[in-house]
Amino acid sequence: MPVELCVRSIVKGCDKMKIILNEQEIQQPDGISLFKLRDQINPHANLIVLNGMVQTKDIPLKEGDHLHFIVRGEMPSEKELEGLMMARHTPGIHKKIKKACVGIAGLGGLGSSVAIALARIGVGKLILVDFDVVEPSNLNRQQYFVDQIGKPKTEALLENLKRINPYVEYQIKTLRLTRENSDQIFNDAEIVVEAFDRADQKAMLLESISEKPIVGASGVAGFGSEKSIQVRKIGSYIYLVGDFETAATPGCGLMAPRVGIVSHIQANLVLQEILKS
Repeated sequence: MPVELCVRSIVKGCDKMKIILNEQEIQQPDGISLFKLRDQINPHANLIVLNGMVQTKDIPLKEGDHLHFIVRGEMPSEKELEGLMMARHTPGIHKKIKKACVGIAGLGGLGSSVAIALARIGVGKLILVDFDVVEPSNLNRQQYFVDQIGKPKTEALLENLKRINPYVEYQIKTLRLTRENSDQIFNDAEIVVEAFDRADQKAMLLESISEKPIVGASGVAGFGSEKSIQVRKIGSYIYLVGDFETAATPGCGLMAPRVGIVSHIQANLVLQEILKS
C-alpha cells in the first residue's frame, strides 16, 4: 500500500465518532461495524435495533447512529430498561416525548386507550382525571381487568400503566371536572385529550381550557367502516376525531374496535403536537 494511503488509513482508524447506544452517547473508532461493536459491548445480543429498525446484516456504523443491543428474554437493568423500551422509536424524538405533559379528561374507552398508547411511547407526564369506578360493562372496550371492578378508574389505570411503563410520571385525580376546576387541573399539560361520553361534558371542557391544543372525539359508536372516521380541526387549538354522527343509542352501542381506532388517532395527534416544538 502506498505510504500516503497507509497514513490515511491509520489516521482514519484513530478518528472517533459519536454513537448513541441504549440512549447513552459513546465514542467509537470511525467506521467500526455493527457486529464488531456488538461483539465488544454485548456478544450475547440476538436482537439489534439500528435507527429504529431491526438489523440482521453487518454494516459500517456512521456518526450519530442510534443502537440498541437486546438479549431476548433477559430482563435488563433498571437503567437500561427505559432506553430499550424506546428502541423502535425514530432516533432523536424520545427526548422531546420525554419532556411532554399531557392531560386526559375521562378514562373510559377512549381515555384509557389513549393513556396506554402515550405511556408506551414514553410521554414524560400524564395527568389522568375521572370520577367513576370500573364496572362490568366497561370491560367490552376499556383498558381494565375483571379483578379491578369496583376500583376508581384512576387507581386501576395507574396500576396498569405502571406495569407497562414505570418511567412515566403519573398524576391521578379522582374527581368530576367542571368549568371551575378544569383549567387549573390541566395547567401543566401542553395538550389535553377530551375523552368524555356526553356532549355537555365535551362542550364544558372545550370552553374551559385556555389556549392549548385539545384532541376530542365525536361519533365513535357502532361497527361502521373505519373509512368514515375523520379528523377535523376547529380554530387554532381543537381537533375532533370520529364520524361526527354515530352516537351511542339503543341498538348502536360502543365497541372496542371502533373506539380503539378513534383513540389511537387521538394519541397520534397528541404525538404530532408534541413533535411540532
